[in-house]
Amino acid sequence: MRYLHTMVRVTDLEQSLDFYCNKLGLREMRRHEVPAGRFTLVFLAAPGNDDAQVELTYNWDPETYGGGRNFGHVAYEVDDIYAVCQRLMDKGVVIHRPPRDGRMAFVRSPDKISIELLQKGDALPPSEPWKSMPNTGAW
Repeated sequence: MRYLHTMVRVTDLEQSLDFYCNKLGLREMRRHEVPAGRFTLVFLAAPGNDDAQVELTYNWDPETYGGGRNFGHVAYEVDDIYAVCQRLMDKGVVIHRPPRDGRMAFVRSPDKISIELLQKGDALPPSEPWKSMPNTGAW
């Protein structure tokens, strides 16, 4: 058995691609347009980690998706959690659970999917502004 991907449904494909690619830093691996089924699948991966993919499923006909968190979250290991969180904040992304411990943070996609960011290796030493930053909303 091997891991293939995590699928999340998105309501606005362009807005989601902007978040996952331009802000979070994933890259598009492949895309499948399925006119007969009226949906598009876009597979994304973190640079250097092509085997762990996220499949964005965009249904062409509008649907309402409840919760967004009911499956859990998607997690990515990062080289410098402080730098990644700062880059995301600079691009307008809310850090819902800041990396106060130098190890873990949470953000959410436009469709309210929780994204966990984990520091690679040992936790970084706690530092400001992160160690005193409160949680924001749900994560």
